[in-house]
Amino acid sequence: MKEITEQKGPAERGDSGKISTLSPRHDLVLLVVSVIVFFGCIVSPPGLMDDVDASHGQIARNMIQSGDWVIPHLDGVPYIEKAPLPYWLIAICYLILGVHDWVARVPTALAAILLCWVTARYGRWAFGARAGFYAGLSLVTCVGLFLFTRVLIPDVMVALTVCVGFMSFQRALDPEEDEPHSRRWAALLAVVLGIGVLLKGLIALVFLVGGALVYLALTRQLFLRNTWRRLHVVSGAFIFLVIAAPWHIMATLRMPPYFDFTLHSGPGEYHGFFWFYFINEHLLRFLNLRYPRDYNTVPRLVFWLLNLVWLFPWSVYLPAATRMSYKPVDRAGRARLLALCWAGFVLLFFTFSTTQEYYSMPMYPALALLLGCVINGESKEKWVVAGTRLLGLIATVAAVVVATTLFMVRNAPTPGDISNALRQHPDAYTLALGHMGDLTLQSLAYLRAPLFLAGVAFLVGAAGIWLLRGRRVFLAIAAMMVLFFHASRLALVVFDPYLSSQPLAEALRRAPQGRLIVDGAYYPFASVLFYADRSALLLNGRINNLEYGSYAPDAKPVFIDDAEFVKSWLGADTCYLVADSTELARIGSLVGPRSLHLMAESGGKLILSNSLSAAVAGGSYKVESKRALW
Repeated sequence: MKEITEQKGPAERGDSGKISTLSPRHDLVLLVVSVIVFFGCIVSPPGLMDDVDASHGQIARNMIQSGDWVIPHLDGVPYIEKAPLPYWLIAICYLILGVHDWVARVPTALAAILLCWVTARYGRWAFGARAGFYAGLSLVTCVGLFLFTRVLIPDVMVALTVCVGFMSFQRALDPEEDEPHSRRWAALLAVVLGIGVLLKGLIALVFLVGGALVYLALTRQLFLRNTWRRLHVVSGAFIFLVIAAPWHIMATLRMPPYFDFTLHSGPGEYHGFFWFYFINEHLLRFLNLRYPRDYNTVPRLVFWLLNLVWLFPWSVYLPAATRMSYKPVDRAGRARLLALCWAGFVLLFFTFSTTQEYYSMPMYPALALLLGCVINGESKEKWVVAGTRLLGLIATVAAVVVATTLFMVRNAPTPGDISNALRQHPDAYTLALGHMGDLTLQSLAYLRAPLFLAGVAFLVGAAGIWLLRGRRVFLAIAAMMVLFFHASRLALVVFDPYLSSQPLAEALRRAPQGRLIVDGAYYPFASVLFYADRSALLLNGRINNLEYGSYAPDAKPVFIDDAEFVKSWLGADTCYLVADSTELARIGSLVGPRSLHLMAESGGKLILSNSLSAAVAGGSYKVESKRALW
């Protein structure tokens, strides 16, 4: 550890010097911290959450069960909103390790670890070994990367392809005396462009091409023949098409009409795969005209400013980055300018598009590279000192706030699970952090252990910042964040009954076979269907994500209305209904309260049966308590 914080001299390289390496301990420390953060938070609860988390895990399982790896399906309905590679990766992990919730998280965790390592290697090549180490360390311990890898979304994989792409782009263009193998790097650039398109559509291509063109224009290389010679555009385009084109062609042929360029859609309209994937999901979504509009958008200024939170605690050093040189006169200067173009283009793109909080993740590595330079001392020292003092103040205040909160809730009762103390705001749940508004002071009483560990984390950070000297301070900051992340994991465990419906699935597995019905859309109860490995009829659920695919010719008829529900529920067959407790009165008015028997309840969600004996078999209650809910 002393080598990491103290070593100087020949193991570093300047802006124009030749690169050399420090101790392998740099890579080891970064790897250990990454594994503790990302793998340490997938091998135990919480379970997969309702909504996109469990839905994507189930889509991958459906691929294995159906043998259809071209068109993703959810509950028998084509689900063509996203590119397939994330599902393929999860499915491959299922085949190797078995179908478990933690296995579904393995590709995301591996991508996060690899992203931090690649960022460090990029920084080492561009700025020197120690700057690269701090670039990787700041990325692995920033709030945003941890927070947005708690859910099965492909954005961290996209960020990885973008990072590898920009590194390959710069190395392909580097002067021949420093980088004689431009063809290899150009080929790698083409490979990651193809992979990026299979991860999340054209967005990875747009980020890489857009940021690269801005950089080439600023460095006056855009119209130089040597630029395009070193990028090997023709062979690169061939590699890109070989990787990206086959799936798009097969999906288009599987779901005609083949080419429809209609710029409008509505309920009941079906235009095939090509229209939905390229026109609706790319063009119309960018213009905020997509149908169905099952998403929300963050105000532009908020989207920009939230990046200070996502890069916390290291964002306190971003002002110091303004003091560095961005002139492309040497390798370090070119890398800093490219990082600036990279991050700037991502922000500019989403300034004119719909935005979610995590959409800016592909620019995290760019800012981490700049932060690595800052922390390594390649800017005015006073700006770094000011950032450290500010962070020390924040950590101290946070520790005091946590201690005060623990004192305030010391005697607060905690009956049942945390859902009893939350205030629901369903209109906000289309945002990634929509559930944050559900917290109340009483709910914090359920979080005493996580709050205590968070308080310890802030105390460690504050003590390290105020008492240590030199670069040891940055290791103390990293230690603070590692502890804080595990406090967050413990908090998610407490929230598990509210965010996941796994206990309902366990009751369903104990119960006799019967017809499963979900009240409303698939997403709010997705974890029931994942953990029970069941399909379901959706009561008035032809909305949001499954609406378009439901009109495909091969979609299963899983959507029912009130009349069909009443007929099934009052019939001779055993039925189960998963619903929110707030909908109980409405359901009772349809079929009569005496036909509703409670089988299990968790996190404000219920599973009911029309059969008393089935409810008893699946639940853990005595027969007498199973008469009816009224």
